[in-house]
Amino acid sequence: MSERTKIKEILNSSKTDYQATVKGWVRTFRNNQFLALNDGSTVKTLQVVVDRESTDENILKNITTGAAITATGKVVESQGRGQSVELVADSVIINGVSDPDKYPLQPKRHSLEFLREIAHLRFRTNTFSSVFRVRHSVAFAIHEFFHKRGFVYIHSPIITCSDAEGAGEMFQVTTLDMDQLPNQEDGKVDYKKDFFGKSAKLTVSGQLQAELGALALSEVYTFGPTFRAENSNTSRHLAEFWMIEPEVAFADLDDNMDLAEDMLKYVIQYCLDNNKEDLEFLEQRLLNEEKQKPQNERSDLALIEKLKFCVSNDFERLTYTEAIKILMNSKPNKKKKFQFVIEEWGADLQSEHERYLVEKHFKKPVILTDYPKDIKAFYMRMNEDGKTVRAMDILFPGIGEIVGGSQREERLDILMERMEEFDIPHEEMDWFLDTRRFGTCEHAGYGLGFERLVQFISGMNNIRDVIPFPRFPGNAEF
Repeated sequence: MSERTKIKEILNSSKTDYQATVKGWVRTFRNNQFLALNDGSTVKTLQVVVDRESTDENILKNITTGAAITATGKVVESQGRGQSVELVADSVIINGVSDPDKYPLQPKRHSLEFLREIAHLRFRTNTFSSVFRVRHSVAFAIHEFFHKRGFVYIHSPIITCSDAEGAGEMFQVTTLDMDQLPNQEDGKVDYKKDFFGKSAKLTVSGQLQAELGALALSEVYTFGPTFRAENSNTSRHLAEFWMIEPEVAFADLDDNMDLAEDMLKYVIQYCLDNNKEDLEFLEQRLLNEEKQKPQNERSDLALIEKLKFCVSNDFERLTYTEAIKILMNSKPNKKKKFQFVIEEWGADLQSEHERYLVEKHFKKPVILTDYPKDIKAFYMRMNEDGKTVRAMDILFPGIGEIVGGSQREERLDILMERMEEFDIPHEEMDWFLDTRRFGTCEHAGYGLGFERLVQFISGMNNIRDVIPFPRFPGNAEF
């Protein structure tokens, strides 16, 4: 591998007249002479000039779209348009052939729906190579942000027996034979004969375990896969996705909002600094896509402009109560244009309400706080009014909620009352309650849906297009 030079390195350098070896996949081959090669290091291709007179005819025949090749030659200043340098090949080796009659990615525009069906090959397109380089940068920037701030990265369990959200929409994990389930006398499944000796599920959140870490290490975060078995077949939901969940001891809701806003701005700026070519390509792709939409449905800002706007502006902060007043008095609500009309305080906000606040009313990211306790989780700290909790959601243009968090309820008696309201047995969560019995303190944290952040930064409209192999109802391919 030491002899190989990445295409990105060649294109980003002004150096010419030197020998180089490149390896990659053929995008196009024109006139049996001009080969467009991509190796995944950049959205751009390198033009490789092949001498058709001196190159073996069998090699020329096998330089087809999708074929893997190695080309060695001299990097020179390009005489053609569209590229500053090119590689004049002395030799071309075919590493792997690609049958042009069967290869599904031909040099033409393919729909995103079609590419989802061949997700194992869509990495090779400009769109998805850009998306997944951005996804890498987002993940790296998140780790870098927390590392610089002294956070400890912990791994929370993927298999669990607790439902952090109290939602019950969890995937079952079992080694029992589904055709011959062992039953108790009452007819219920005898989970004592299962692998873990009790009913186990795939996690919906690492938050509860992160709280345990924070109440000893002060600042921790998890970054791992989570699972929701809800039958949501939408462009915003996945059954398997990744979550970032920081937890901080001796922190209140204001500290929590500051941390989340700082993190989002840091990550977006990192991508602006390190993924310029990919973002420019994705921006142009989005502009072309939006030309098909009516004017009123197009974005006010181009992708890169939108990202810079989020970095340079403070997020708007207001309470749920203030937001409800704005929504109730809004034109779409009064004219019943909302699918879910807001009629009273206590309504659970839908994506259309969140996007109205962000895109129409404030025209910038919004942080909503102090939600009604009845629509939030049991572990959120109760406010003095007895009606609201110290919760916060961050809303972004285009996708609505991107972060959800709260100051946690550290008072044992109130936490136990809330658990009873949610029918959560104390004995099953005794390990969690111990953190409130032994050296409790105020603490806060949030969950960031990783794919939603990648979706926002990349400008992709469907969340299934920002994860390599999406899982959703009826689909677990690859």
